Amino acid sequence: MRKGSLLLIGLVVVGSVLSAFFIHPDFWGSTRPWRLGLDLVGGSHLVYEIDMSNVVDSDRASVLDGIRGRIEARVNSSGVREPQVLTAKQGDSYRLIVDIAGIKDTSEAIAQIGQTPFLVFSQEGTTKQPVKATTADGKEIELQSDQPAFVPTSLTGRYVKSASLNFNSVSNRPEIFLEFDSEGAKLFEDLTAANVGKRLGVFVDNELLTAPTVNERISGGRAQITGQFTLEEARTLVNRFKDGALAAPLKLLSQQTIGATLGADSLQRTLFAGLIGALIVILFMIIYYHWLGFFAAIALVIYTLLLLGIFKLFGITMTLAGIAGIILSIGMAVDANILIFERSREEMKKGVNKTTAIIEGFRRAWPSIRDSNITTMITSLVLYSFTSSFIRGFALSLLLGVIVSMFTAITVTRTLLEIFVHEKKVAK
Repeated sequence: MRKGSLLLIGLVVVGSVLSAFFIHPDFWGSTRPWRLGLDLVGGSHLVYEIDMSNVVDSDRASVLDGIRGRIEARVNSSGVREPQVLTAKQGDSYRLIVDIAGIKDTSEAIAQIGQTPFLVFSQEGTTKQPVKATTADGKEIELQSDQPAFVPTSLTGRYVKSASLNFNSVSNRPEIFLEFDSEGAKLFEDLTAANVGKRLGVFVDNELLTAPTVNERISGGRAQITGQFTLEEARTLVNRFKDGALAAPLKLLSQQTIGATLGADSLQRTLFAGLIGALIVILFMIIYYHWLGFFAAIALVIYTLLLLGIFKLFGITMTLAGIAGIILSIGMAVDANILIFERSREEMKKGVNKTTAIIEGFRRAWPSIRDSNITTMITSLVLYSFTSSFIRGFALSLLLGVIVSMFTAITVTRTLLEIFVHEKKVAK
């Protein structure tokens, strides 16, 4: 058992040392810079106007929330983390406000969001669509087209739940599958029932994307578009369906570069204050718990190195909210050690030898540590699932911090005590 404990501590120490080199910007960390949030490095500020003219009043709140979620997901999928996406109403105008960290070039920020097209399904109408032509003398005139015009319907990208690419099992040709939400499924069923044998035009920003022929009434909210697509064309169509699945059209109103809430000097001061706070906690643990506090201090240093290494390795954005979550989890890591040490000291006061007292202290403290950390993790998961970007950053850092703190407080501290209490008779 002692050999296994030595091996475990050896692996943890090696991992901590490697993590220290990795998080330091002058060593291995220089090849993978920290990902900092908008409040630390600044970025771009974009304001869009949302056209709600075709959305009924009762649906506008849900439409706003849906657009915010889609734009946030679009920015995140492009590799940007922790964007701040907000909606606001100014008079009769609805606005979408997007802040993207670390991108000072507003044109690049707009590219990160991508196009914001509006998708609408249209049916063949009875009127003729005029087309433009140029005469011999260079004048532009309108001629009547032989093709019927497409008339927009109430079925828009708002109701598109997903779009995917598949291949026909017989011909192996690419096909596009669409899925609508429950309300969209009913609208699509009525639309296909009224247009059997006719074409159904799909327009994105008034540009015809595709016009498949309706072969039969389609129910269930799932549609399949087949045709002579190449693979690249099918992929493009799927992406356009996804991009166009917005509940209302957007128009860019303004763009500007914004500075960081904290400058480089303020960030250094924040990190320095955090370091001083951690050292004070370590000093308190050593003074109050003597040799037990020394092992807690080692575990706390290991915890900090491992947690920061995880943040940098997985490219998790560091924001002020995230730093707050880390600091809070440091307190919880120390809290677990305090529970263990108090239980152990109670056993020592009864005359129990140190080895047995430590084992009993861990056994008695574990239920309290387990329950408190599980409730914190549940809260973190709820915050991460149902809140917006910056709060999600706090929740994620707190969740990871609690998980790592449980490992260091229970496994690392206990293993250190098992090794050194057996090898050396440390006096209190």
